[in-house]
Amino acid sequence: MAATPPVFVDPSPAIADHGLIGDLQTAALVATDGTIDWLCLPRFDSPSVFAALLDTQRGGHCRIRPAGGQPYRSTQMYFPDTAILITRFMTASGTGEIVDFMPPITDPAPTDRHRVVRQLRCVRGRMTFELDLIPRFDYGRRPHATHVLTDGAVFDAGTEVLTVHAVREPDEARLARLEVVGGGHVRGTITLEAGQTRGVVLESGAPGPPRLIRPAEVEDLFRETVAFWHGWLAGSTYRGRWREMVHRSAITLKLMTYAPTGGIVAAPTAGLPEQLGGERNWDYRYTWIRDASFSVSALLSLGFRDEATAFAGWLRERYRAHGGPLKIMYRVDGSWDLPEDVLENFAGYRDSSPVRIGNDASGQLQLDIYGEMLDSIYQADRAGLRIGHQGWQEIVELLEWLSVNWDQPEEGIWETRGGRADFSYGRLMSWVAFDRAVRLATERSLPGPVAHWRQTRDAIHAQLWERGWHSGRQAFVQHYDTDVLDSSLLRMAQVGFVAPRDPNWLTTLDAIGAELVTDSLVYRYHPHASPDGLAGAEGTFSLCTFNYVNALARAGRLEQARLVFEKMLTYANHVGLYAEEIDVTGQQLGNFPQAFTHLSLIDAALVLDAAMDGAPVG
Repeated sequence: MAATPPVFVDPSPAIADHGLIGDLQTAALVATDGTIDWLCLPRFDSPSVFAALLDTQRGGHCRIRPAGGQPYRSTQMYFPDTAILITRFMTASGTGEIVDFMPPITDPAPTDRHRVVRQLRCVRGRMTFELDLIPRFDYGRRPHATHVLTDGAVFDAGTEVLTVHAVREPDEARLARLEVVGGGHVRGTITLEAGQTRGVVLESGAPGPPRLIRPAEVEDLFRETVAFWHGWLAGSTYRGRWREMVHRSAITLKLMTYAPTGGIVAAPTAGLPEQLGGERNWDYRYTWIRDASFSVSALLSLGFRDEATAFAGWLRERYRAHGGPLKIMYRVDGSWDLPEDVLENFAGYRDSSPVRIGNDASGQLQLDIYGEMLDSIYQADRAGLRIGHQGWQEIVELLEWLSVNWDQPEEGIWETRGGRADFSYGRLMSWVAFDRAVRLATERSLPGPVAHWRQTRDAIHAQLWERGWHSGRQAFVQHYDTDVLDSSLLRMAQVGFVAPRDPNWLTTLDAIGAELVTDSLVYRYHPHASPDGLAGAEGTFSLCTFNYVNALARAGRLEQARLVFEKMLTYANHVGLYAEEIDVTGQQLGNFPQAFTHLSLIDAALVLDAAMDGAPVG
């Protein structure tokens, strides 16, 4: 029996009550009540134009819904196998739809011109739509002038301009009227009969006044956008049991890719809380070496080679531009000036403050990034994307730095702010870096100090077994001076450090299951241990839950692995998207959607498929 669609009364939609659209340079969130409440222009990491998600009064939004306060129900879905989002409204007088999409920008050059198409359709009966448009430039800090014209409106903030183009036929000038209602706020209504299609197109960086756009032109944009996504998804080689969820995750990762450079953002949002009312509110609109490497590996495993090639170029440019050790994160254009600031004018999502932009973690030492990078390069090489001479020389230089620096305290994968420690995961992935370098050198006859790399790899292996293994817990622990368990170590068997059925590994898996798992959901570490230097607690971490599935499947615990996986699929939102975390009520928390979660879903599905089919698990 189908669930009854919700009736919306809360002016602040839940994090999970959103779908994502984008054009491969930026992205927008569209709530199930027809509101675009998050959009940064012209890039993922640019200041916001709409940010009602972080402050309903000061953030700005573009809302379209049934007019007059009439009761309605709404549902939301993606047009199959695309990033085109359809929000449907059911009222007593009829049924209408908003078809939201951003035409993909296939030109590799960055641009200030971006379009958000909001196509309105009446599919049954009669419906009057109400448009409520309040842009707030530069996180609500920059004023603008508003001009309403015959074919739309212009919001001018000086260096930033947002233009609204009316979608209608030439003889319908009186069909829809826009009016300024104060504070740069524009409203309008339009009444449609069954079969009629109209709407608006929001465009940034457009020269000149708004222009009339005929409905047929929008239909052409719709078809072109469908063709783009269908053409891209046709490259997938996945034929497993969970095709719909895997392909939705792949599309989501593609939406978070900044096409001009190949960088993949960790999430398109900033400031969404890991705990309601808490301080764990970070800006994820940047490219982490770790997250992007994982994302590329996941896409590559589905057959998407272009993304791996683009990211390899992005990595190469980062090293050439700055030399020496890599930063853990960069802006999508490759720069690394990310000073952290607080938006004092924003109340935060449901009063969760402070709202941070920028990220001070960019200056941290996180040794694991070299292992994730080398593993993705190794996987790309095995898929036929051979590394070039110059690229190999740069890897040799990076490993020279790592061979001197791997054995020191660091902040670790979870970006703790309580001081450095000898994190086991950092040592594990340093081992991976040298192991993959040895494999590449020997399998491809590439020059390098292979004997030294082997010696270093083996020293890390011995140290991690000696100091990372806790005999009292019968498990590997978070760092060398603690007995705290850490689910980042669920990757130990996946990367080949330990056999997936080694008795010591199975007791680690059992310990994690007993202490960090609640109804199949997995915490990063004990929720009350607070080993990260921050106040408050957090929800279960969705990446870790999918990694748990991966580890269980490799250990031969297929029935348990499948149950955890299937349960986790029920926590996806209505269109298959995941935030960073899930709290005790089942509510999604943290930045949304998160690349980490979707790439780990892909990995878990592939491993579980192979294990259930009796195939070797790589």
